[in-house]
Amino acid sequence: MRSQYGAVLATLLSLGQDSVSAAPTERRGPLDSVFEVTTLGGTTFKVNQVPNQKYSGAIKGRGAMAMARAYTKYGEPVPDDLLAYIYQLLEDLGLIEKPGEGNDTDASPQGEVAATPQMFDSEYLSPVQIGTPPQTLNLDFDTGSSDLWVFSSETPANQVGGQTVYNIQQSTTARLLSGQSWAIRYGDGSSSGGNVYLDTVSIGGITVENQAIESATNVSLAFTQRPDTDGLVGLAFSELNTVKPTRQSTFFDNAMRNLAAPLFTANLRAAEPGNYNFGFIDASEFTGQITYTPVNTSAGFWQFTSQGFKVGGSDNMILADHQAIADTGTTLMLVPDNIAAAYYAQIPGAVNAAQTAGGYVIPCDAAIPDYTAVIGPYEAVIPGEYIKFSPVDGNSFADATTCFGGIQAVPAGFPFAIYGDVFLKSQFVVFHGGDMTLGLAPKPL
Repeated sequence: MRSQYGAVLATLLSLGQDSVSAAPTERRGPLDSVFEVTTLGGTTFKVNQVPNQKYSGAIKGRGAMAMARAYTKYGEPVPDDLLAYIYQLLEDLGLIEKPGEGNDTDASPQGEVAATPQMFDSEYLSPVQIGTPPQTLNLDFDTGSSDLWVFSSETPANQVGGQTVYNIQQSTTARLLSGQSWAIRYGDGSSSGGNVYLDTVSIGGITVENQAIESATNVSLAFTQRPDTDGLVGLAFSELNTVKPTRQSTFFDNAMRNLAAPLFTANLRAAEPGNYNFGFIDASEFTGQITYTPVNTSAGFWQFTSQGFKVGGSDNMILADHQAIADTGTTLMLVPDNIAAAYYAQIPGAVNAAQTAGGYVIPCDAAIPDYTAVIGPYEAVIPGEYIKFSPVDGNSFADATTCFGGIQAVPAGFPFAIYGDVFLKSQFVVFHGGDMTLGLAPKPL
């Protein structure tokens, strides 16, 4: 089964536990950030996301694709039943040929399927300027990784599928970091990698000179098939960076010393572009107070503890202590299976349809209760409508009867839950690199 479907994963990739210390959780008001300035005259800037013109919305199969991408990003093998479902889906969409029709997929380069599922791509991207004079690329901001890698003039032409490339020769400030290389291997066995350069990078209003730029000399076909995505900006901690033999610092780590405050915020939105702010907290983007919880950076992630959850309007917390990471590069919210099962047990008609749909599904017309994640004293409410993620048996919500849930189960034995965009779009989030905390606050939705 795995050999039959393994090639399909190349069309899916969005990309490739210790306990948190018991430090007290803090509450801070919106004006507290004024007193957090650590660099007098330091920089602040806002980065607005831009729409991906190839994004096709909540369509059939988007949920299963998001599940597979999460598995592969974190190096987990995608279950055979999910692979089989995706293979059938791509076949039905005409994105791959049925056995006996056309080329044998196993005989194609690296056994990868020559399909173009750009309809399942990221909805929003962020502009980044690289080099001198500046070249603008649209990149994914990813708090679940720590590499700044791009399509470049070194990427083989047959691996460039419409992306804007970083032209190394046209930048007067580009310098090869001799002897250094990078490589990311994904759960399907594919990989991306290449050379490392130092060059000038500008995001918003701040410029970092001699930032490590990872130039792709090999790109997994999954990325080639994302024509509007020119690479990634990793915003996790530098411990996760893949450059060898000398690990390189992330853009945020390098920029922190020049920011007015050592933090950035994510204000992701549902069905509209959001924004990232660096160096300051915009009090107009949230309501009430920000509650901070400590993060454990030992594995390189923005990792924290959730004590449990509530369903709907219930005041009763279900105890389910678990580790979690905040990951803007993962679409779904992935929690331990006992939590997912307990949540969906509250929705009549919800079932775990892993073999036929890729995960938990719900009736599209069901009354979907809110999910409240309990993180210290803070209760992060995800509205029920955010959890109706994509249609399963129709091409839109309007003609579907079954929908894919935005909350799904992490792989068995995985060391942490992944709080992706389904969670993050419901919250105002502060990534504080100064005191290693994660701040959460409600916001207008």
